[in-house]
Amino acid sequence: MWVGRKSGGVPGPGGWTVVGMHLQWLDPTALDRRDVDGVAAVFEAARAVDRPDDPVCLSTTVAADLIHGWDGEPARTAVTRDGRGRVIGVLQIHTPEWDNRHLVHVGLTVDPSARRRGIGGELFASAVARAAVDGRTLVTAASFEGGPGMGFAKTMGLDRASEEVRREQDLTGIDWPRLGALADQAAAHHADYEIVPMEFPTPADLLPAIGEMAAAINDAPMDDLDIEDEVFTPDRIRSFERAQAAHGRRMHRLVARYRPTGELAGHTVVLVDAAQPWRAGQLDTSVVRKHRGHRLGLALKIGMLRLLAEREPQARIVQTWNAASNDHMIAVNEQLGYRPVARLIDWQKHL
Repeated sequence: MWVGRKSGGVPGPGGWTVVGMHLQWLDPTALDRRDVDGVAAVFEAARAVDRPDDPVCLSTTVAADLIHGWDGEPARTAVTRDGRGRVIGVLQIHTPEWDNRHLVHVGLTVDPSARRRGIGGELFASAVARAAVDGRTLVTAASFEGGPGMGFAKTMGLDRASEEVRREQDLTGIDWPRLGALADQAAAHHADYEIVPMEFPTPADLLPAIGEMAAAINDAPMDDLDIEDEVFTPDRIRSFERAQAAHGRRMHRLVARYRPTGELAGHTVVLVDAAQPWRAGQLDTSVVRKHRGHRLGLALKIGMLRLLAEREPQARIVQTWNAASNDHMIAVNEQLGYRPVARLIDWQKHL
């Protein structure tokens, strides 16, 4: 627990207080159901106003995020309440430890009914103060284009650093003959490779090879974001798999294997949340540098669509994110039938 001011903070009991606003930091090892529900309610209220086309926010997902995060490094989460005890603001601070230990990523959400009272500014000031205490020198954040976060980020002194595009593919309207023809064309370029499924959890002896394939994603453009390459150790991969399992997400993976040596050359991973199984999330599709130029990325993604049709026939939508400047992967996705549905702006501020 911390008590502080906009200019900094000192250890103390009771929370982190900024200009009279009290923040209660949640303990992920002893969550109160009312706190989880309060966070979920704020997230859902904001989604309904700001992004009504997005899926609803579930308290079970919020609880898993608070406890496990994305890969075993949950954000530190604090809430602020109104006079009746209702959660009206949520602050989340993620300080990576696997890599990029110079930055803190800030997420904040204010209930639409409580906006324009200065709550967001005070939450952000608290995050910056905490980043300074933790010795972090870069603050990053993200906002959807056209949403209230755009003006807020500029007001807080953040600089626009990158742009991401979310694309979705309608799995109920796939032109399978066309994709089959694309797959045949790609296959002519990788006769020495095979596309095969690899189940989760990852076999222990293959963790280093999976880490190398995952690290290939570092070659994707990051524009002006001041971030380092991500590090994918066996421990991190295991932590990610445990976190996704705790969320109730089914993980599907295909790998490209180089037949002459047995090397793993590339992979693609998709998640399906058991709570909303009609939507699938496409994660990384990456190919190790020395194996590029064989259209393996296209073959992997077509193979994944076929696998989903077999294993997850109820899935109707698959979504993916790419940097707007990632021309290569965007071209692959457009061949498959993805269409853009949202843009996310990445912001940063050096301290």
